[in-house]
Amino acid sequence: MKHLMKIYAGFFLIIAVAIVYMYFSLEKMQHELAANIEKLFLSQAHSYALNIENHLKKKIKGNFHTFLLRHPKVQQELSEELSLLVTDAFRYIFVLYEDSSGDFRFLLDASKEESGEFGEKLGVDSSLWRHVCHMQTPQLIHHKNFDELWITYVYPIVVDGTTEAVVAIDFSTTFSKNLESALSPLKQGFLYIFIIIFIILLLLLYQTFLNFKTKKESITDTLTQVYNRNYLREFLKRTDIGGYQIIMLDIDHFKKVNDTYGHRIGDYILRDVAAIIQEEVRSSDVLVRYGGEEFLIFIKNDKDPKLARTIAQRIRKRIEKTTFRYDDVEIHLTVSMGITLLPKHFKNISEAIKNADEMLYIAKKEGRNRVISKRVYDANEEVVQQNRLRINEVKNAIEEGRIVCHYQPIFNAKTAKISKYEALVRLVDEEGELVYPGSFLEMILHTNLYTQMTKNILEIVFETIREKRVKIGVNLNFSDILNDDIFKMIIEELQKHKKVASWLVLELLEYEALEANESFTRKIKEIKSYGVNIAIDDFGSGFANYKIFQMMPIDVIKIDGSLIQNLDSSDVAQTIVKSIVVLTNELGIETVAEFVHSKAVMEKAKELGVTHLQGFYLAKPSAKIN
Repeated sequence: MKHLMKIYAGFFLIIAVAIVYMYFSLEKMQHELAANIEKLFLSQAHSYALNIENHLKKKIKGNFHTFLLRHPKVQQELSEELSLLVTDAFRYIFVLYEDSSGDFRFLLDASKEESGEFGEKLGVDSSLWRHVCHMQTPQLIHHKNFDELWITYVYPIVVDGTTEAVVAIDFSTTFSKNLESALSPLKQGFLYIFIIIFIILLLLLYQTFLNFKTKKESITDTLTQVYNRNYLREFLKRTDIGGYQIIMLDIDHFKKVNDTYGHRIGDYILRDVAAIIQEEVRSSDVLVRYGGEEFLIFIKNDKDPKLARTIAQRIRKRIEKTTFRYDDVEIHLTVSMGITLLPKHFKNISEAIKNADEMLYIAKKEGRNRVISKRVYDANEEVVQQNRLRINEVKNAIEEGRIVCHYQPIFNAKTAKISKYEALVRLVDEEGELVYPGSFLEMILHTNLYTQMTKNILEIVFETIREKRVKIGVNLNFSDILNDDIFKMIIEELQKHKKVASWLVLELLEYEALEANESFTRKIKEIKSYGVNIAIDDFGSGFANYKIFQMMPIDVIKIDGSLIQNLDSSDVAQTIVKSIVVLTNELGIETVAEFVHSKAVMEKAKELGVTHLQGFYLAKPSAKIN
């Protein structure tokens, strides 16, 4: 609607500009026509004046006034001759002289009506005419007349350096008036159209203002004047939440405030707390009233992992130091906050907000007046020492190249030969002992260390494929595919070493429930286009969603070990595995039974039609590929 209003406004504005342009173009045209007529008159009048001057000099000897006074017959003849020049446009042609008083009197008058008598005084602006006589230069004199264009061309007749007389030729026409009359309706029409368009533009502006006001009211909390849940829905639809960190804030013991001082004071507190938060965040951040006394803050991430915590601590300390005064009542408050540092590592924004809410719950449980993020929290913004050491160990291992891969073979169920391998991450501690992912992976799952480690693992797998020329599967979360750095790294490797694709299997961990995501589907299809095999790992572990068969180009389903471990004795497990095999056979998808730990389990999996087998009974992971 907003864009449509802009289009309408632009359309009417263009029309209005065109109308104004045409209006002033008519004015310009009218003035140009009048100027051209004047130029034409001037040229014609000057020609007449020259002819008259030459004729009079031939007929008159000596002083013009004296000669014509003595020869009335010549005077009559000359007047008649001049009258032949009179036309509808040049209606008045006469010859004047300046007397001793400075007045101008008739010598000859060629006018056919209202002729002036010889010696009769002509009532004119003598100063202009004297200028012609004394300066001996022609002069064009415009007369004010609203009915017609009226101009007099005054030309001096000079004999022996003396101005003997002046020739006056009047030009008049109603053309200008007629042109004005013809153009007037058109100009008025343009004016009316412009006024109408101007009124429409005003109405559109008013409507836009009303729409903006209504829109603003619909997305603004009336009490605190910050954004409400309506805005939150729109914000989440059009925003890449990966560019933000999320803070969930709650006013501690707010119910007690309402119960003790009343809801009016409670409303004042909500309003003032919101104002404090608004002052402490930046213009690029977004503040939303999420619930009664809960606020959501989306902190624009400037690649500073501590930014949200820094802002949260600033808000917490300011509110703690503020004394809220209402009706002689002084109230001291604290707030608790939970933070999601890396929303992009969650499968959707709801989960990221839920994580912030969980951190908020921990902050309250730990005594309130705290800021808590994943495994990193303290009111004074200090990290729990135990977690810091464990995180630092992982960080050091990554930096020192102590992240390695072991490879577990996967066997073809029919031929009993190794068909491919699965890469399994291991950390080598400072004493050279292997540390398994269960001891460190979850701790760094939502940190930059996780991304860095994933990229290291991919580098190891790519190098091993290029060296050994064997098919290797590597585990990735769905969120890893959405991570632009990891995705870019995979694509660049496939483009640089095209043969790697045929040996690479991406095993997506199925414990992350997959929602419909256009970006995820597009990226998977792009990877698949190079020839990479796509596997779903741990299928049946709790988030089995058959929609993924429509959303993704799947080559392999790895059946979770929780179904395989009792496959030889559990009827339910056998039924589920059998249904998976039937479905995958119809779709032309391979199946892998994970955690095959006994001969009985292996035989039952083969009997049910599973195409590939993996487990300690068959082979344990090893640092080397034979």
